[in-house]
Amino acid sequence: MDRRSQLLKGVLDMCLLAIISEEPSYGYEMADKLSTRGLTLSSEGSIYPTLSRMQRSGLIEGYFVEADGSGPPRKYYRIADEGTRMLAEWTNEWSDLSTGVSQVMKGAAQ
Repeated sequence: MDRRSQLLKGVLDMCLLAIISEEPSYGYEMADKLSTRGLTLSSEGSIYPTLSRMQRSGLIEGYFVEADGSGPPRKYYRIADEGTRMLAEWTNEWSDLSTGVSQVMKGAAQ
């Protein structure tokens, strides 16, 4: 696993919660939104185990939506109350962490 993949794995839960908090989404759609915003996954399939774990933890809720007559139903995810609370907490933690890392890296760049 390359370094970028390891870094993304560490923040994938937070990023998925942020995407889902905007509107309910299905897996491929989330991978596309992450990619559009600059976080390309090594494998789109890598988010499904994360989504399952997040659902078991009560951060998100999954539900099926029938396709428009062109295929099987899609599983959508929406944020649960616990997910909203965790997202706020992680957002604050990320802000502190990213500020600290940026300060450390500025020193190394000199």
